[in-house]
Amino acid sequence: MKKMFCFSLIFIFVLFVEAAIAQETPVTTEKMVVTATRTPASLDKIGGNSITVITAADIKAKGQMMVSDVLKGTPGLDIVSNGGPGTATVAFIRGADSKNTLVLVDGVMYNDPSSPTRSANLGDINVDNIERIEVVRGAMSVLYGSNATAGVINIITQKGAAQPSVYGTIEGGSYNTWKGTVGASGASDKFNFATSLSGAKTDGFSVADDDNPGILHNGNTSEDDAWENYTFSAKMGVDINPDFDINGVVRYSKSETDLDDYYFDGGFAIDQADFDMATFSSTPNPLGLKKQSVENDQTIFKLDIHNFFLDQVLESSLYVQGSVQNREGFNAAGASEYDYDGETREIGWQGSYNFKDINIFYLGTSYFKEFIDSKSSALDTDVYIYSLWAQDQLFIGESLDVIGGLRYDNHEQFGDAVTFRIAPSYTIPSAMTILKASYGTGFRAPSLFELYSDYGNEALQEEKSQGWDAGFEQPLMENRLKFGAAYFDMKHEDRIDYDFAISKYNQLEGDTKTKGVEAFIQWMPVSELDFTLNYTYTDTEDPEGKPLVRRPENKLFFNTRYRFVEKAVINLDIIWADERCTVPEAADASGNRVEKLDAYTLVNLSASYDILKWLQIYGRVDNLFDEFYEEAWSYATPGLSCYLGLRVKY
Repeated sequence: MKKMFCFSLIFIFVLFVEAAIAQETPVTTEKMVVTATRTPASLDKIGGNSITVITAADIKAKGQMMVSDVLKGTPGLDIVSNGGPGTATVAFIRGADSKNTLVLVDGVMYNDPSSPTRSANLGDINVDNIERIEVVRGAMSVLYGSNATAGVINIITQKGAAQPSVYGTIEGGSYNTWKGTVGASGASDKFNFATSLSGAKTDGFSVADDDNPGILHNGNTSEDDAWENYTFSAKMGVDINPDFDINGVVRYSKSETDLDDYYFDGGFAIDQADFDMATFSSTPNPLGLKKQSVENDQTIFKLDIHNFFLDQVLESSLYVQGSVQNREGFNAAGASEYDYDGETREIGWQGSYNFKDINIFYLGTSYFKEFIDSKSSALDTDVYIYSLWAQDQLFIGESLDVIGGLRYDNHEQFGDAVTFRIAPSYTIPSAMTILKASYGTGFRAPSLFELYSDYGNEALQEEKSQGWDAGFEQPLMENRLKFGAAYFDMKHEDRIDYDFAISKYNQLEGDTKTKGVEAFIQWMPVSELDFTLNYTYTDTEDPEGKPLVRRPENKLFFNTRYRFVEKAVINLDIIWADERCTVPEAADASGNRVEKLDAYTLVNLSASYDILKWLQIYGRVDNLFDEFYEEAWSYATPGLSCYLGLRVKY
């Protein structure tokens, strides 16, 4: 039945292609970004920053439900999940730890202050109401402080447009997956809004990989692990006058995810294992209760008061923002096993002075406080960081753009930290070749869990880092062909990790290093057809000289998109990932150490067709060739799976 549904969907795709008898106008590309400079700027005015922008058109064409799936294929970025939808999903930028990636939603920190390393879990962020995603690679602590030492992912929600609209979608497919969404947006002379509400659920598949022949089966991987998610998103703004506006954002999601156990004695995932604290060992229990799950509530909010002065020479933004993340885990019997509540609050201001578009000077300050509360761990504490930063952007002629910045942070626990960054770019006028580079330092404050939990260490200091990159971009054929490459090199000092010798978190002696190359080619032979090829080489090394886990050394991404008959779009993504190292405890059912995960090729196909002006049919086939692969040893990934939906818009 599953394959019949998929073949039917593929047949629909073929009909789309055969209907290609007309052309449409070129698709415009989003040219404004905010993450690289913390203020709206065109892509050609961001100095030497390395940035990838995933637009609303890209998201729609891919047809994916979750942000994590949309991000796959981004140069220099790896996404790793411990199972299906809703499970722990993290991002590695340029080979650095997930804790070195700062994830924002409309500029608000999404990283969870109650997680052990303050990393961000992308497993529950769907694509509803998202305008674009900006991924900035490289040290960004100067603008964003802690956790931005490797880069920033900023998920930016939609702003209401002048043409009011309401829409609804419904889709379903493999693993008994269903999703429904309703939304509305609009704008008048003074007011704009965009909002959406969605619900999704799936029966899922076993988190412990039923297709992995190396782990225990016979009832140990037989249970499907379901997931459900409800998300509300809203962005609203009021334009008091042309120089004064107030904007607000709120995004809330609630989810429940079924999980599997981990067989510590074996080194792999399993439906259920009984753990004996006395002997510190576990025993498989395929006939036992299997009600492990986690419930998550996540809220982000922001209020921004924005002003221009002196004919827009001066700009001011005063904001209050924060997040609340509640997480509760349940054991095999369905009883509460742990709870963690994390919260952030921030008040800040940023201003700029624009001198005749030749020099832009930015100044900002913020007071940031994070909280952790856990009744199960008797943990209730908080810490603040006060920050002050300055950045200057200088435009010399039409060719040279230089950005330089300096930041001071005062952390309640470990004291002062100073970081800086410079990011120049130069365009060779005769060839239009863009030369780019950046160098920056960074810091990451220890998480509250690393400092104050039972495994914490209050003597921890900040992690320090430094990194640089250099590269070029070359447009040809009136920008229909573009290619480029960049080399990057990062070093993390005083890296915090769990020290089994003292049963606490500790600073590692020595440096953790990552380096590599990001390269791309983009070709648009005609306005309706485009091709993209990305290649990333990443070499990682911990203080002992060993590669970091779950990062492929080589990775390729190919995309082609065809727009035709003014009504249809077909999109093809191909991802090839090299073999990757596993965590040290990974082993098979026979006790043999599993050191590597195999390389894999993943093919995803999607399409949409406007049946009527207000009615669209869309669908996708993920893992078209039913490739077996794992992003983490013994944790399952989707096989051949197909989805079909309808979108109504007025």
